[in-house]
Amino acid sequence: MGKKWRWGVILDAGSSGTRLHIYRWLDPAKAAKDASYEELHSLPNIVTKDKWTKKIRPGISTFGDHPEDVGPDHLQELVERALDVIPEDKHADTPIYLMATAGMRLLPPTQQRAVVTETCSYFRANTRFSLPDCDKHIQVIPGETEGLYGWIAANYLLGGFDNPEGHAHGKNHHTYGFLDMGGASAQIAFAPNATVAEEHGNDLKLLRLRSLNGAPKEYKVFTSTWLGFGVNQARERYVKTLLDEFLIDGEHEVPDPCLPRGLRTNEKGDYVSGSSKELSLVGTGEFDECLRRTKPLLGKDIPCDDKPCLFNGQHVPPIDFDINHFVGVSEYWHTTHGVFANKEDDTAYDFNTYQKKVVEFCSQHWEEIDSKVQSRKKDHGKEAQEACFKASWLISVLHEGIGIPRYGIDHAPTPGINVTKEVGEAAKEKGFLNPFQAADEIDNIEISWTLGKMVLYAAGQIPPKDNYLLPVGFGSNVKGIPPDFQHAGSSFNTTSAIDDDDDWSDTAEDLIDHAKSKSTSGFFFFVIILLFIAFLLRKRDRRMRLYGKVNKVLRRRRRPGSPRKGGLGLSVITNKLFGRGFYNYERVLEEGDADQFELGEASSDEGDTSDSSNGRARAGRSSGLATPKLNVEDFDDLKKNPHPGSALDRSGLVVRTESRERLFPQMLTAGRRSRAGSPTRLKSPLIGSMSEH
Repeated sequence: MGKKWRWGVILDAGSSGTRLHIYRWLDPAKAAKDASYEELHSLPNIVTKDKWTKKIRPGISTFGDHPEDVGPDHLQELVERALDVIPEDKHADTPIYLMATAGMRLLPPTQQRAVVTETCSYFRANTRFSLPDCDKHIQVIPGETEGLYGWIAANYLLGGFDNPEGHAHGKNHHTYGFLDMGGASAQIAFAPNATVAEEHGNDLKLLRLRSLNGAPKEYKVFTSTWLGFGVNQARERYVKTLLDEFLIDGEHEVPDPCLPRGLRTNEKGDYVSGSSKELSLVGTGEFDECLRRTKPLLGKDIPCDDKPCLFNGQHVPPIDFDINHFVGVSEYWHTTHGVFANKEDDTAYDFNTYQKKVVEFCSQHWEEIDSKVQSRKKDHGKEAQEACFKASWLISVLHEGIGIPRYGIDHAPTPGINVTKEVGEAAKEKGFLNPFQAADEIDNIEISWTLGKMVLYAAGQIPPKDNYLLPVGFGSNVKGIPPDFQHAGSSFNTTSAIDDDDDWSDTAEDLIDHAKSKSTSGFFFFVIILLFIAFLLRKRDRRMRLYGKVNKVLRRRRRPGSPRKGGLGLSVITNKLFGRGFYNYERVLEEGDADQFELGEASSDEGDTSDSSNGRARAGRSSGLATPKLNVEDFDDLKKNPHPGSALDRSGLVVRTESRERLFPQMLTAGRRSRAGSPTRLKSPLIGSMSEH
């Protein structure tokens, strides 16, 4: 794999499972070299693929009592995927992170530390990924940090960072608010308007990023978390209140208005048959009553020590919904789109429409619902059982807790701007016009807080402009570098060297991957033709170097022990492209004997340079032709006693006349008129065994 790519591995260790994310971006030196004006003023372009993510269950917090098993029983499957995706020669340069969230926050500190320590030990023993500091790479992150990373990811994908004019919401504001909800916690992050930011400066975090040209991008963001207010933790508290109120000694049934009519589950939400005598929650399908019972779970009556507060006595600066359009991910997406809408239904969240769907669904008898979901994915039945409570909790948090206007019913608390008219054209294309919009992906990339962490890391690899030496990262909202500043974790290199040929080998592998994913052979042949034409257009020395790189890619993808196919045809093509004898040279490389030769490196017309494996720079001739090094120890001896196989040129210099099979293939025709005119060639005594060289 080429030098131009940078990689990052991060594992999101949540309460219900651990998800692997792999990201890739251009080396800053390469990206800046080919960048347009807009790209130079943008953040690094980070990409990922579906096969670069993987989730396993249960959560890492379940290993609190037996942390020694977290590696082989939990992490191994994810580590193997990362090792398979990322090229081996890039492992040492690839950072690996595991950041645990709400599930681990609920464990005692001693168990947290044990799981974290075992995780770091496992990574170091089983991978070569970059892990210089366990405390920074493997940690339980605060909810505020998770929210900030999520805010970065959402605004990065929506384009608010790089195109502020296209996302102008009014009042010189161009970023989006971020809402996240998992099983155990909920987060909020947003940039207040200028007036609120001035009044509540001590509540904000200063975030500093860096665009490709080295210029800083600074933002003041409020972020907070509600531990215990994720949907699963809220459900546990809800069930407890039902049992405290309705459970009678000697009885085993309790009515539950948040379950569809006729559905029976136990306290954990598992299905219970009608003949069972275990404690059962019996659905009544009364969604209005469900809403009434979930609202008190917000803790709106808890005193607010630092006004203003939203819910549970949590201080949050005033939110200007005219300019703060919130993007909701995770449970916000699943709860609005799971059983109530298809993934293709990307219409903006509308309170009236959504509540109508929920009431209609939850008032059905469970047998009717169950018959409809059986044909869908296997876990859809579980989702259907939980859908009514989750919808009720989401509505309560959004509108009663955070105060987001019920679009179409409520007016924004601070009217004066028509949001639809003021929002930029770029935001219109994304569809984020209203105070709240649930989302899962933007441009086919998942909105995950892990992406925000990688954006920060990649930005830290960009060398700063002169006079802009402040580091990338975040901390307290003060000038300079605050004591609690958290650095991006990366470093920059102002002398990166990029080989343009790496672009071609990387492109070849990407296209091969893409072709394999297609069901038709026509697309595959189209890709091959494009590659072949581009290959022929390159200079001969570059074609030779590229051939070796692409062949290496193909060999790596061939399973060990599998036979090579098409060798005869390939040798004919390579002879035509590079001259006879090329296939023999390539065979020597494959058999591992190449280290017994010393060849001068070919230099490109653009002056590209690269280091040899032993650290010594090797330069080719300015003509672009690489020549074997002549190992002549005593020229006078040669002149007096010329060996067979050597000759004197017109200047009296000794010239070795090796067999053309031993020469670099591009030298075979250089300076020669025809093969017929060549003298009979004998093996030179100067050529000893290869081990002597």
